[in-house]
Amino acid sequence: MRKLIYAINVTLDGCCDHRQVAGGADVMDYYTRMVREVDTFVYGRKTYELMVPYWPNVAKDHEGQSKPEIEFAEAFCAVPQVVVFSKTLDRVEAKNTRIVRGNLQDEILRLKQESGKPLLAGGVDVASQLMELGLIDEYRIVVGPVIAGKGRRLFDEVGLPERLRLKLVESRTFDKSGCVGLRYVPT
Repeated sequence: MRKLIYAINVTLDGCCDHRQVAGGADVMDYYTRMVREVDTFVYGRKTYELMVPYWPNVAKDHEGQSKPEIEFAEAFCAVPQVVVFSKTLDRVEAKNTRIVRGNLQDEILRLKQESGKPLLAGGVDVASQLMELGLIDEYRIVVGPVIAGKGRRLFDEVGLPERLRLKLVESRTFDKSGCVGLRYVPT
């Protein structure tokens, strides 16, 4: 069975607003390697609209972009399948993208049964639902050395039936950016 990885950047105080989080070339490299490990992205509408068309445009036009950003954009565009869970998104332009309006749990369980590489989920809304359903197999959280003081907090709206215990399986310090990468699995 394929595993579902959830990955996100947060500030030290748990803010997950992409405009507040810190990072750098070392973190971008980390995410590029992670994206190369998967063959399906799982997003909600908001995350999808943040990622597309931004990264495909970077892959097409490198002007003003750093080497790590270009490498991430190319890795992002090489992922064969994007699944967007949305009741409001009317259409998508990319051929490798499909909108799912049905049951999140049923679709993720179906995708996990398919052969292939792991699935990678991002964002907050769909990921929170996936957590509530117990469908996330691995959490990869990069904590940046920033205190935002405001903004949406990670897992604020998660309603778990019981406390979720995780086991730390890897930690990594990104020396250049000062970020810390944490990798957890449910116990």
